[in-house]
Parts: sequence; C-alpha cells; structure tokens
Amino acid sequence: MAPGSWTLAVDRTDFRRTRLTRTAVPEPAPGEALLRVDRVGVTANNVTYAVLGEAFRYWEFFPTDPGWGVVPLWGFAEVAESRAEGLAPGGRVYGYLPSAGHLVVRPGRVGARGFRETAEHRATLPSPYNTYALTSGDPAYEPDREDLQVLFRPLFWTSFMLADWLVDNDGMGAERIVLSSASSKTAYGAAFELRRQGRDVVGLTSRRNVAFTESLGSYSTVLPYDAVGELPPTVPTLYADVAGDSGLTATLRSHLGPWLVHEVVVGVTHQVAGPAGTLTDTGPGMFFAPDQMRKRIGDWGREELDRRFADAWRGFAPAAEQWVDVVVGRGPEALERVWLEVQSGRADARTGHVLAL
Repeated sequence: MAPGSWTLAVDRTDFRRTRLTRTAVPEPAPGEALLRVDRVGVTANNVTYAVLGEAFRYWEFFPTDPGWGVVPLWGFAEVAESRAEGLAPGGRVYGYLPSAGHLVVRPGRVGARGFRETAEHRATLPSPYNTYALTSGDPAYEPDREDLQVLFRPLFWTSFMLADWLVDNDGMGAERIVLSSASSKTAYGAAFELRRQGRDVVGLTSRRNVAFTESLGSYSTVLPYDAVGELPPTVPTLYADVAGDSGLTATLRSHLGPWLVHEVVVGVTHQVAGPAGTLTDTGPGMFFAPDQMRKRIGDWGREELDRRFADAWRGFAPAAEQWVDVVVGRGPEALERVWLEVQSGRADARTGHVLAL
C-alpha cells in the first residue's frame, strides 16, 4: 500500500477536539471498490450527525478508534479502483462519504444508476445512506451545480421529505407551520416547498439572521426567537423544531397551549439532542426522512420518487443559488478548520462551505 490518504476524526464527547491522521491508501479486495473522496460540503446537518451519532448510529458508518468518530459528509467521489463486477473505474458518484481521503465499498445491485453499499457493518444501518448514485445516471445531477448539490442536496432531501410528510398527513390538522432555525438550509428548503403548496409558514431565527431569512421570501412571517409571543395564538399550529432548543419549545407550548396541535423534531443545530422515536399523533417525535422515503418508495417506486425529487430540485436550485455564497477550501486541513467553525455555530447563514479534497 502506498502512502497518500488521511482521516479526520472528532472526539465524540467534545466536537472541538479533532485528530487528523495520515494513512496509506487502502487496496480493495475482490468484490470491493475504492472511492477517492473529491468534493464535499460541511453544514449544520453534519453537526446533527455528530450530535445524534450514538442514538441514530451515524458513527457506525465509518468506524474508527474508540471514543472518536468520523463525521459523515455528502458529496462526490471518483471510482479510483474497482474489483467489483459491473462497476468500472473512472465513474463519478454522489453519496454518503467519510471525513477522509478514501472509502472502500462493497458494491451490490450495480446498474446504470449506481450501486448499493453491502459491507457487513452497514447492513443494518438506514438504507438511504447506503445508496451511491452515478452522475451519469442521476436525474437530479447538474454538472455546473455540483457545489450547490454538495451543500443543499442532502438537506433538500430532508426538506422535500418533510414537506411531503406534512402534505401526506394534511399538516396533522395545522393551519400554520412554524419552523425554528429558519435561516438554516433544511428549514428554508422545507419552507420553499410548503409555500409553493400554499401553506402558511412562519420562520423563527436569531435576531442577527432575521434580515437574511426575510430576504429568502420562503416564509409568510419571520420572527426573532425572543418575539415568539407575537404569534397569534388561536391558529392551529404545527411546530417543526429544526433547532433542538428545549427552552424555545417550552415557550411555544406555553404561548400556544391547545393551539399547538403537533410537534416534530427535525434537526439539532443547537447540539441538544431531542426526543427520538416514532411519530405519534400528539406530542414531539423525531422526523426521520428515510422513514418517509421508504413509504414513498412503497407508494410510488424509487424511480418515481427520484423523478419527483429531481423536479423539485430543479425548481429550488435557481433560487438557492441566490441565497448562498460558496466558499471553497482545499485539503484536509481546510476541512478541519471548517468543521471547527461550523460546529461552533459561528458560520454565517449565507456562507456555504465546500471542500475540494
């Protein structure tokens, strides 16, 4: 094995502690392929993976030393070497990647659209994270929007599925949908879809992000967190908690009382893990996009789900391009710096961090 790879790990108990190690490039065994991680994005979504690493088993995708974790990233990789039947070297794939230079996969169900990772340690992990799409067969792929895809696509999947779940369930009886962390990409992607469908969507954000959030045009109303008391209380309301802020949730419960008809935790950008479990008719639950994806694959089939997502993406992407300033960093040291910035909450709402590795 020749030198030339690396891995960035974080302390599972203190995400400010990082460890960058240089390693040899792994060699694929028969039936395996080697992916070279090429271009990835880092957002608050990746912080959520770390916060929920134990509860949702995100640390298990890319195992490392005890006490440390490799944060999952979304992005593009090149098939550097392949000993897997049907997968040729040189292909470009989009999928779930480690904070590392390379990834060995065991491709199964290889076809024109891509493949599934069938490595034993990932067999019981959520299946949507085990799909790798070849750009040559991906209906949502746009070569001139790769940076936008690494920043928004995994988040917009959650946004798209959250909006779909709400429509599928008629908003759980709510006439108004309130989203916290409204300046985050997941929240405003969902708001974009919901407003397109005629829903009344209110965004809650920090005072410093109010102007940016209003500029998106995705919310009917934007309020700073300390002004939630201005929400008219007599409207049946669903609260989608993207921030994971228990104090804010308590304030909304007190203010809205019986008019708060449902709560769902979508993300944990504030690094306080919310309640996990299945969704119920009342009270908080954790919205897990793969659950709704599985339902829609059953309803529509995977190809139709992908087609609908691609249509939604092509509607969202031109707007999203106006909302983000892409900053490209290069190399593992840049990835380490960006991770420390994003996990600290210091990243500007308009900044989109892309890493060319």
